[in-house]
Amino acid sequence: MSNFYAWCKRYLSLTLLASLVIGSLVLFFNENSLLRTVEQERRITELEASISEATDTLNYYRDLNHSLDTDKETMERIVREQYHMQHPDEDVYIFE
Repeated sequence: MSNFYAWCKRYLSLTLLASLVIGSLVLFFNENSLLRTVEQERRITELEASISEATDTLNYYRDLNHSLDTDKETMERIVREQYHMQHPDEDVYIFE
């Protein structure tokens, strides 16, 4: 026990202990702690992936809308496939 007390007296000082306590408070028990920062970075990555997916979907529908406005064949294909519409003089068979 005497060796431990001598080691502590030699290597540990009040400023070292105070700085360790303050450092641990800042890193782990603060509102902006290290763990919370890592969690927020993970959430940011998830949200960026979600934004990228939404942007891709938006671009797809913008292109589809543009092609529906300009190309009559595309509009006819979409109307026939999705809404099962037909000309009055034709028969349509749906296979599922």
